[in-house]
Amino acid sequence: MAALTVDGIIFGFDPADSKIPLKVLLIHRGEEPFKGLWAIPGGHVDIENRETLEDAVKREVLEEAGVKFEYLEQLYTFADPNRDPRGRVVSVSYFVLVVKDNYEINEKGGDDADMAAWMPVSKVTRMNLAFDHNKIISMAVKRLQSKVRYAPIGFNLLPSTFSLVQLQDLYEAILQRKLDKRNFRRRILSMGILSEVGKSKKGRPVNLYRFDKKAYERSLEFGFNFEV
Repeated sequence: MAALTVDGIIFGFDPADSKIPLKVLLIHRGEEPFKGLWAIPGGHVDIENRETLEDAVKREVLEEAGVKFEYLEQLYTFADPNRDPRGRVVSVSYFVLVVKDNYEINEKGGDDADMAAWMPVSKVTRMNLAFDHNKIISMAVKRLQSKVRYAPIGFNLLPSTFSLVQLQDLYEAILQRKLDKRNFRRRILSMGILSEVGKSKKGRPVNLYRFDKKAYERSLEFGFNFEV
């Protein structure tokens, strides 16, 4: 009989890291199988207590890394018969977007994890991860790169107020390419979904904005097309 598990691919944006700001949260496995390798947070669904998949992934990520979150989206179901040496295990994966600085992760880990850490996505894709987690992360990155072009999900990675520089840095980190500054600003401001909220108080004053979700939802009623 197959076991049912969930995995959470948690992305965070680190504006302080100008070279590799897009991070993913991993746990270091403290138990077999794959003891000593890095992995995506996750675990078994509590079927007996009728736990939902969404509740299961939230619980597992909290237990293993100490992170709570709201935004999640189902990515894919991985069911290769040989993906887990313990037997047939089907995993439903979710990609999660959080404001990294809002969380102090449990670096000592929990459950079957002995450590948790944020790692640059570009580094993770070259690592040897546990199970089929290289494949899962690769798919999650591609989904994020695709969806951020046509839906405003990227704002889930930013603090409530942000500068246009931070916003452009975010998109460049996700898309892994440089964007023309003038064109990007003209396009994003013309959408009418950002509200100016004042100026920054540290360093050189710059305009700060917030994502206006209500304005975005109103625009959708008129066939608005979000495309960066």
